[in-house]
Amino acid sequence: MQVLQGIPVSSGVVIGRITVLDDVASPRVPRRPIRPDAADAEVERFEAARAASIEELNLLHREAQEEMGDEAAKIFLFHIGALADARSVSDPISAMIRDELVTAEHATWRVFHELAKRFAAKRDSTFQTKVSDLMDLQSRVIRHLVGSRIGQPRRLERDTVIVARDLTPSQTAAFDRDRIVAFATDLGGRTSHTAIIARALGLPAVVGCHALLSAAEEGQTVIVDGTLGAVILDPDDETIEKYRSLDVAARARLELLAELADEPAVTIDGTEVELLGNIEFPDELTKVLAAGGTGVGLYRTEFLYLTSDRPPTEDDHYAAYAECVQLAAGRPLTIRTMDLGADKYTQRQAETPERNPFLGLRSIRYCLQNLPMFKAQLRAILRASAHGPIRVMFPLVTSVAEFRRARMILRDAMEDLDELGQPYDREMPVGMMVEVPSVALMAPTFAREADFFSIGTNDLVQYTLAVDRTNERVASLYVPTHPAVLKLIRDVVRASNRYEIPTSCCGEAAGDLEFAPLLLGLGVRTLSVTPSGIPQLKRLIRALSLSDCERIAKKAISFDSETEAADYVRDHLRKLAPEAFDGRAVDQRTGHEA
Repeated sequence: MQVLQGIPVSSGVVIGRITVLDDVASPRVPRRPIRPDAADAEVERFEAARAASIEELNLLHREAQEEMGDEAAKIFLFHIGALADARSVSDPISAMIRDELVTAEHATWRVFHELAKRFAAKRDSTFQTKVSDLMDLQSRVIRHLVGSRIGQPRRLERDTVIVARDLTPSQTAAFDRDRIVAFATDLGGRTSHTAIIARALGLPAVVGCHALLSAAEEGQTVIVDGTLGAVILDPDDETIEKYRSLDVAARARLELLAELADEPAVTIDGTEVELLGNIEFPDELTKVLAAGGTGVGLYRTEFLYLTSDRPPTEDDHYAAYAECVQLAAGRPLTIRTMDLGADKYTQRQAETPERNPFLGLRSIRYCLQNLPMFKAQLRAILRASAHGPIRVMFPLVTSVAEFRRARMILRDAMEDLDELGQPYDREMPVGMMVEVPSVALMAPTFAREADFFSIGTNDLVQYTLAVDRTNERVASLYVPTHPAVLKLIRDVVRASNRYEIPTSCCGEAAGDLEFAPLLLGLGVRTLSVTPSGIPQLKRLIRALSLSDCERIAKKAISFDSETEAADYVRDHLRKLAPEAFDGRAVDQRTGHEA
């Protein structure tokens, strides 16, 4: 039995069997043993990936002929010929899978690696120049293999746990939820978009495990503890029984929390708090309502791009938004325009990915440089607003000019619909995310322009503290209770109150039991969190008074150390509301049981 500690990002306990996703970009694919009865399936996977690669190369060959002529197109003929070479490529790979009982990815890497070494050793430069072609072929086939592992869920068994170096949001969003029950990765942080999707899907997940990929084996029994951040390989019977008991206890706690669904989120001194849900998919709205939420504070529309092989059309956008409006039935529904870029979609599509995408062409910047796409989304939102109340907000605004330009494009979309005679809500509120220090510092200026604010703590913490929120190496530095962050939030709330516009918080920290009371103490009265986090947050709110929250926030903001602030908040909240922290409470900084 081997226990690896990582960062817990989505709570829950799962016992399952490992399916390893090797990183196609890695210079080496580790050796992964398979069971004897899985060899034929692995050979089939390789043949399918080889066929897909040949089909892809044939298309590239035709395009090269049309655009660059026969001479350039010959390159792809060599690639096609190499993949079709049974004696040198396909037969050795199939034999290695069956004889050595290894995955198709490892066999493909080994055979191409050895072939490339032989070509490089030749004195004739004709052979040596083909080495890069072989490496390209190796990556192409492995890429299809990695994709097929997720893209063909019928090959996966039930209770599958995905283990990978890292996962993209689109990979995670495409998981077959009937078969994949958890995942664990070597890289990643608590507020990465992959972690956010895991919570949205209710998949227990642990990231930042460092050595997991090198230790894991295909088909191995594993326990993923998404609450404490532990991944246990080959657990013994005693450990399995312990975790089964923990799972039963967790289900019992959820049943008790479910009884609060119809109760109001009101502090013991009578202050009402609006609890909304963050969603990625329309059907999640029913989970929000079932958990006791009263609407949607953040609909992340970029996930329309992450669950399809093609960009969504205007009608695709409209269908999703109209479904949400129908399910909301008059309740609050805030739609955020596409927050593409950074670790989502565009970097994987780009021919030359940006060096630092979190500081690059993302969110509203990306939309303003892709106006046809942006206007199509805005028209779809407007069309859906004819069926019920919608609020629209723009992400990662950094300047007044950006916000004004986005509003101008919204007016252009309105004119488009006017010309078509299509109805929409002409008074639809238009707000913005507060996610960067420049906006927080100029909050009074923005409050005169926007109809509402929504504080996005994920990016606000990242940009204020200069900590990459997806980097597990600096995860301990990503501390929402840092006094600098608290002061920015306080100033934003004060500005919104002065200009009488509402302010909510929809970042992941809004659902953190140790941070939400600080938000209330700083003046925030609307919190939007993942559906699964609503019941526990409601129980905490009902156990505290607003005066408690204000006192704790005032003290926390006075510290000059984030560690002192975090320790003070944690200690005092557990004294004031111990029942809200029962079960397996976790220290948010370390991931360890508190």
